[in-house]
Amino acid sequence: MTTASPVAPVPGSKAPASADSDADPSSTAWTRKHLLGLEELSREEILAILDTAESFAEISNRSRKKVPALQGRIVFNLFFENSTRTRTSFSLAAKRLSADTQDFTASVSSLSKGETFIDTAKNIEAMGADVMVVRHPTPGAPHLLSQHVSSSIINAGDGAHEHPTQGLLDLMTIRKAKGRIEGLTVGLVGDIAHSRVARSNIWGLLKLGAKVILCGPPTLVPRAMERLGCEVAYRLEDVLPRCDVVNVLRIQFERQQGGMFPSVGEYSQFYMMNQERVRMAKPDLLLLAPGPINRGVELTPEVADGPHSAILDQVKNGLAVRMAVLYLLSGKMDARVSSAE
Repeated sequence: MTTASPVAPVPGSKAPASADSDADPSSTAWTRKHLLGLEELSREEILAILDTAESFAEISNRSRKKVPALQGRIVFNLFFENSTRTRTSFSLAAKRLSADTQDFTASVSSLSKGETFIDTAKNIEAMGADVMVVRHPTPGAPHLLSQHVSSSIINAGDGAHEHPTQGLLDLMTIRKAKGRIEGLTVGLVGDIAHSRVARSNIWGLLKLGAKVILCGPPTLVPRAMERLGCEVAYRLEDVLPRCDVVNVLRIQFERQQGGMFPSVGEYSQFYMMNQERVRMAKPDLLLLAPGPINRGVELTPEVADGPHSAILDQVKNGLAVRMAVLYLLSGKMDARVSSAE
C-alpha cells in the first residue's frame, strides 16, 4: 500500500515532516481557522500552504489517489456564482483527502423562498459541515459568514475582492517553473479593476518578494493601484521585455457597469498576447491565465497552447493547493473537536 507523503502526514500520524524535522513544518506557521484572503496572511503562512501543497502534488501521480487525512469530515461547496474549475477542484481535493462532500446550488435552494444567506449557512452547519467553501458575488460575504458559524470558511471568490486559492496556485506554478518567486518581475495584464484574481496575486507576489507590474487600458488599471506597491503601465510592449512571468486576466464583462473600452477588437489589438508579443519577451517567459480563457481576446490559441504556457499546470497545481488548505484547516477542526469533548 502506498504511504502518505512524509511532508504532510495524516493528522495524528507520527511520521516526520522531513529527515531534519520531527514535525510537520506547516503546523507552526499555520494557526488560522479560515482562509479568507491573502491580504491578511503573512509570508510564512503563504509559504506554509505552498510547502504543504508540494507534498500533496505527487498524490495525483499515484495509482491510489487517496489519503485518509479528512476521513469523517464534511465539506460543503456553497457557490452563489457559476464555476467549473474551482468547484470541481475543491470537490476532488476533499475526496482525495477522504472527506465527504456536498454541493449547494443557490438557484434551487430556499434562498429563492426568502431565506437569508446566513440562515442557509447555519442550516448547512447543523447538518454537520466542518468546512464551507464559499463563492459569492458580494465582496466580504465569506468574512461575514465566518462571524456567524463555527465551521471553517474558505473564500472561493467574493466579488471583485479576492480569490485566495487561485492566487496560491499561481504562486505555486511560478515557484515550480522558476524555482523561486523573490526577485522575479510578474506582469498582470488585463482587467485589474474588476479582478479578484489580480488582488490575490498582488498580495501574494509582493509578500514573497516579486515585483508586480499592472498593465491594461487606463479604465481597467486605476493609477491608484500603485499605492499597493505595484508599477502601473498602459503599453504592453513597454513592460514585456522586463517580465519573467505574464498572467493574462480575463475581461470581467459581468462585473463592469458599462463600456470600459471601445470594443473587444481594439482591446485585443493592444493587449492580446500573440506570437509577436511573445517574441518581445524573455526567451524563458512563463505565461499564466486563470481561466476561463477567451481565445482571440486575451491571448491567441497558439500562445495558449504554446511552450510558454503553464495554463494546465495551474489547474493541476490548484488541486494540490486546495488539498493543502483543507488539510491545514483540519488542525483547527481537530482543536474544536477536542475542546468540545
